[in-house]
Parts: sequence; C-alpha cells; structure tokens
Amino acid sequence: MSILSLVEDRPTPKAVYNWRIYLLAAVASSISCMIGYDSAFIGGTLALASFKDEFGFNKMSTSKQNLINANIVSLYQAGAFFGSLFAYPVGYFFGRKRALISSACVFILGAGLMLGATGARGLGMIYAGRVLAGIGVGGGSNITPIYISELAPPAIRGRLVGIYELGWQIGGLVGFWINFGVSETLAPSHKQWLIPFSVQLIPAGLLIIGAVFIKESPRWLFARGRRQKAIENLLWIRQLEADDIYIVEEIGAIDQALEDQRSAIGVTFWSPFVAAYSNKKVMYRLFLGSMLFFWQNGSGINAINYYSPTVFKSIGIQGTNTALFTTGLFGVVKTVGTVIWILYLIDNLGRRLLLMIGAFGGSICMWIIGAYIKIAEPAKHPTSQLGSGGIAAVFFFYLWTAFYTPSWNGTPWVMNSEMFDPNMRSLAQAFAAASNWLWNFLISRFTPQMFAKMDYGVYFFFSSLMLLSIVFVYFLLPETKGIPLESMDLLFEHKPVRHAHKVVLQKIRENEERFRHDVEASGITAEKNQELEGQHVEDTDVRS
Repeated sequence: MSILSLVEDRPTPKAVYNWRIYLLAAVASSISCMIGYDSAFIGGTLALASFKDEFGFNKMSTSKQNLINANIVSLYQAGAFFGSLFAYPVGYFFGRKRALISSACVFILGAGLMLGATGARGLGMIYAGRVLAGIGVGGGSNITPIYISELAPPAIRGRLVGIYELGWQIGGLVGFWINFGVSETLAPSHKQWLIPFSVQLIPAGLLIIGAVFIKESPRWLFARGRRQKAIENLLWIRQLEADDIYIVEEIGAIDQALEDQRSAIGVTFWSPFVAAYSNKKVMYRLFLGSMLFFWQNGSGINAINYYSPTVFKSIGIQGTNTALFTTGLFGVVKTVGTVIWILYLIDNLGRRLLLMIGAFGGSICMWIIGAYIKIAEPAKHPTSQLGSGGIAAVFFFYLWTAFYTPSWNGTPWVMNSEMFDPNMRSLAQAFAAASNWLWNFLISRFTPQMFAKMDYGVYFFFSSLMLLSIVFVYFLLPETKGIPLESMDLLFEHKPVRHAHKVVLQKIRENEERFRHDVEASGITAEKNQELEGQHVEDTDVRS
C-alpha cells in the first residue's frame, strides 16, 4: 500500500480529490494554528527573564509564581470551555463559515488586550485577554472539525480533518521556537516578551481573509432547507456535474440521513438536547467522545505543552535557553509525526490500532523517564552537562513524542467529528470540544503543583493512564475509517466493536454495487435524477 493510497467506501471519481477540498480544509484549520501557537508559546514566554522582571516575579515566593503561571495558562482553557459551548448555537443558526469568522474576531480582541499589559498596569489585561482568546479558540475547536468532516469524501476524511491537527502543530512549532529566538537575539526588555504575544494575531488574520473565499457546508445547507445552494456548493467542491452518479448517490445519502433524523429525534435546535437526554445510544457515544479527550490529556501532553521548561528541568536540563531549545526540538518531532499521521497512518492504519500502539509505546517511555528521575534525582544533583542517563531520558522523551503525536494527538478530534449523524454533530462536537478543554484546564491548572509534590510520580501517573486507555479502546471503540457519516449509527450498533468496521463496510459496498447495477440496467439519465435519488434512498438504507 503506497503512502497516498486510499481506502474507498465506493468507486470515487478522481476529480473528488481536488485542490479545492484541501484549500477549504487548510483555511478552516487556521483556527488550529491559533490554538497550537497559544498552547506552545505561553510557557516559554512566562519563563523569560524579561517577563518575570517586568511583573515582579523575582520578588514572589515559588508557590506564588506557580499560582500566577497556572492562572495565566488555565484561564485560556476556561474561556475555551465556554467558547466551545457557545459555538453550537452560532454554528446551528448562522452556519459553519460565520461561526469560524466569529471565533477569529473574538480571538483577535483577546490578543489585542494582552498587548496592552505592562508592569505598571499589572496582569489584569493578560488575564482578560487570555479568557477572550480562549473563547475564540474554543469556538473554533468545535466548528472546524465539523466543517471539514462535512465536506470530506470518506476515503480522505481522516486526512482532511488531520490538516486541522497539522495546523495545530505548525502553530505549536512556531510557538515553541519563538521564545528561543527572542531570548537569543533580543536583550531582556518589554519588547522581548511582547513579540510572542503579538504573533498570535497572524493566524487569526489569515483565517478572516481566507474565510471570504471558502464555501458554506453543503450538509448544513441541506439541513436548513437551502437545497439549491447546497447542491451548488457540493458541485463546486467535488468538481463534478449534477448528473454524475457519485453526486446523485451523495445527495441521496444526505437526504436519507436527514429523513432518518426527522423521524428519530427531529431537526430543531433543541432536538439534539432531547436525544442526548433520552436516547441511551446517543449518550453512550457522547461518553465515548468525552473519554477520548480524557485519555488524551491523561497522556501528559498538555502538561508538557504548557510547562515544557518545567518538564525538561525535571529531567536535569539546566538554563532557560537550553530548555527553550529542547522544547523547540519537541515541537519539530511533533510536527514531523503529524505529517506522517496525515499522509499515511490515519486513513490506512486506522483509528483503533493507532490509539492502542501510541498508548502502549508512550506508556513504556514514561515509565523509563520516571524511573530515571527516581534513581538519579537530577533536581538534587544539577550539572552543567547531562550524563548518559540524562541523555537516555531525553531520548525516551522524544520517543514518547513520536508515539503520542501520530496517535492520540489528533485522532480523538477525527473520531469526534465523524461519530454522529448530521443533526447531532454540532452539539456532539460542542460537547467533545468542551470535554477537551475541561480536561485541558484541569491538567494545566494543577501541573505546577503536581511537579512540586509528586516529582517522578507525575510520569508514573501519566504512564498508568495510557495503559488504561488501551483497554478502553479495545473493548468500547469501533473503527470508523472509510465509513460514510450517514452510516455511523449502524457501525455503533454492531457488537463486538472490534468486528464492526469490517461487517458494516461490506454491507455498504454490497448496497452500492446493487444500486449501480440497477442504474446501468435501467438506463437512467440526468433528467431522471429526482427519481434516482428516491430509489437510492431505499437501496442505501443498510439497516433495512
């Protein structure tokens, strides 16, 4: 299997895999560049001597410094938690495109406030700006995966949603390195720490500019009854004619899914809330989506993202600049791993196997790092150069990154974007994004205290959670790669879950083959498309 080979649910014209679909995904993923940058730069910026001097950190006790750092970092996650929930009504009533633009505008307002902070004014503007920036990225983290998954052909859905994750890593890579850059090239000053804050504005501006050219989600337009516009957008995105059999099949599948939704829970704003409360199957899937982010944060990734200098100091790396350089290399490994994940792993190896391999390999690395810190106690024996044990610990840290990045880093976002039917998808993604930011908040808020009290035990804690996640994935989570969004209900109904993907994909292919045979036998033409759609609705109902 080549690196760019595709696993298709049905024969797909090559025109479907065109530059437009990648452009739309890339523009929407500018929001993830904002998230990645904000997640990465803040820990290094707070560690800069210029920032500490301006806001009087050197006059504070260590515990107070830890508290202020935790507050600055965690207010962003708190805002993101509420932003991910606010994005549901915006996305439902005004569409995915306008929701993305709104998120970027709120983020820019927050970033602008942060730039007004000075030692004389105190940290208030940074606190307020972090909350607003969090609201913006929280809304974007809800909408972007939904928007991309609604545009994507099934065979490359993971790859396209993966662009969202790639944007996260590119933003993070810049965020990790910018602090090293300003610390090496600028003398400690107000300007030195202000530059990392100001760079936040770049990806937000790019999103607003690019949003002028992107198309609204056809699936959202179908759900809102704007059928003509939906078909127009779908034809533009797929680069096919209206009478192409692929388009006819896709429209039929969307119509069928919406009809099923109307008969099952309805298509109003409150329908998903009623379904989530009354339908055990929906509740179960919401539980799975939330737990994916629990296990993701339980790997320790956000403790490292937000407090990377602290993490590397615990291993024995001395000096601010050295820690920032090592952090930058961490960002490089994450970005390379994400590219491999997008191009090959997510749509070929699949979701389940990736998660289990990543958790197992990452857990072993964490056990080894924790054991080294327990035995060598590098914090009590500081040296100017790492010994062989310290070098090995750093190696296993990067190996952990190589296991984690192409597995748990982006896969939970992909799965949450595709697990739900069209009318539940917005609320479900809001719930999933809110879950991510809730666990993110808890980790970022208490990481400084965890390192202060638990020392090497922090690594054992995270490694244990990674082992437990394997059990969760194996027994509860079905494989979703290559399954059309409209067939997810059937996938989650099949037991045992480890066999569900194979069985459901075979049924889909059998129904599509039967449909194509009927089309060829009847000689249906473009003028009879509406009749064809009606027939397709019956033939593709794999649950009948």
